Amino acid sequence: MSRELLPVATAARTRAVLIGLMRPYRALAAGGFAVMIVATSIGLLTQPLLGHIVDLVAGGQAASAITMPVLGLVAVAVTQGGAMTVGLALVSRLGETLLARLRERFVDRALRLPLEQVERAGSGDLTARVTGDVSLIAEAVRVALPEMARSGLAIVLTLGALAILDWRFLLAALISVPIQWHTARWYVRNAGPLYARQRVAGGAQQQQLLDTIGGAATVRAFRLEADHTARVARRSTTAVDLTLQGVNLVLRFYSRLHVAEYAGLAAVLVAGFLMVRSGTASIGTATAAALYFHSLFAPVNTALVLIDDAQSAGAALARLVGVIDQPEPEPLDRPVSERVEVRDLSHAYDPGRPVLHDVHLSIEAGERVALVGASGAGKTTLARLIAGIHRPLTGTVAVPGEVGMVTQDVHVFAGPLADDLRLARPDATDADLREALTRVDALTWAETLPEGLDTVVGEGGHRLTATQIQQLALARLILADPPVAVLDEATAEAGSAGARVLEKAIETTVEGRTALVVAHRLTQAAATDRVVVMDGGRIVESGPHDELRSSGGRYASLWEAWSGVRPGNGNPLE
Repeated sequence: MSRELLPVATAARTRAVLIGLMRPYRALAAGGFAVMIVATSIGLLTQPLLGHIVDLVAGGQAASAITMPVLGLVAVAVTQGGAMTVGLALVSRLGETLLARLRERFVDRALRLPLEQVERAGSGDLTARVTGDVSLIAEAVRVALPEMARSGLAIVLTLGALAILDWRFLLAALISVPIQWHTARWYVRNAGPLYARQRVAGGAQQQQLLDTIGGAATVRAFRLEADHTARVARRSTTAVDLTLQGVNLVLRFYSRLHVAEYAGLAAVLVAGFLMVRSGTASIGTATAAALYFHSLFAPVNTALVLIDDAQSAGAALARLVGVIDQPEPEPLDRPVSERVEVRDLSHAYDPGRPVLHDVHLSIEAGERVALVGASGAGKTTLARLIAGIHRPLTGTVAVPGEVGMVTQDVHVFAGPLADDLRLARPDATDADLREALTRVDALTWAETLPEGLDTVVGEGGHRLTATQIQQLALARLILADPPVAVLDEATAEAGSAGARVLEKAIETTVEGRTALVVAHRLTQAAATDRVVVMDGGRIVESGPHDELRSSGGRYASLWEAWSGVRPGNGNPLE
């Protein structure tokens, strides 16, 4: 299957989504910024007070004359600190709220993406977005957004204060603006595309690592270690090269900012010297102007440096919006039938490379059917189409109601074991949970856990064995109670002893249901009502186990290899 990464939104669309997210919280945003404006304005009284102290000292006033200005400085510090704390808290609440809404929309859309699209992109692409990209945005919201708000207000109000002192001080300070403006435009122009390439390269690198590690057995079997190592090296080299380009870009960015700072400060000092000499400004006023401009260093540098974070967060946000903007898939509208009816079914993951060809299959209500065949025969694809996970390219699948599916890859959610079970039926009582666990022969080990059904399992919790995880999945299926059950190699991850336990559990799980079992072990097939054999995306045989075993056909060959009649053969279904 060829890789096709999930889309990335344009800058205009990303801005539109961000504005849409903020619209319901305009009052919170206005309140937060209003309080911060007040706090910043109060803080700007510091420089005139210091300048006044300079004038008092230069005029030879008594030491007691500076008492009131010093008390004023204390009052300014306390008042500004309290107001800024409130303002930053409101802005942070705004940011966290927007981040929560963004996460919710992303997860909602990601869970609804067609599985074919996710598989074409590779799990690494989606994983990188939901981990790395979300983390970048979260960091920007928690650090960059409040700092940017504070710095922006400080810059605007400080320039206004310079103008109030004397318009010539403002004019001198503005000498640094063209340098800073040019530096910012140069950085944005180069950083945006670079960080976007970094995010894509990171996703590709993660996907390659997942493919290589996840498929390690196949890689070793076909002696592809060197090839896959080279692929990982190429992906990693690309990611490292882009990271080094980013470091070089940031270093050049800082060096240009220093030029702007020194040029502006020199201009303000020269203007102050000339104005003091001409008698149009006092030493204290010139001191206040110099202090004002010097106080701009931190907010200006912070604002410009945060462009770096904004560029990274913007690239990450565009990747999330690219997923959010994916069209809502049409509801899977399948005909309702008393039995499972598959007619004229064909399917392909890549155009021109069909994996199923004109499949016809009927499963009667309550019938248990095993699906067998060599790896690549199309068993899993047919099972997923019947379960409703994939949409068929052509043909129809009719089912008598909901279909429950258990595969060999089962996720255990972090939390109490009881909560994990209740994912299948939220209103299930403790008695319902115990009954389901009993039917899959799991109650004994579940009750011997440190805290019984309240034991935390999953990430960071009590570790379950592969057999226990599959029993948990089967118990969920019993609780969900669908009329049709599809089991796709549900015993594949268990050892021989575990497989026997799971085979018995599967028998009780499918009792009274229409069941399709993709059999990894032919002993499972032997226990079903009918065996369907697939080869090359087609059904080539169908009938009871004993009948097919004695017919000398494809199933008979598989059974012979499975039974070990031919020494040296492994599992013929792998």
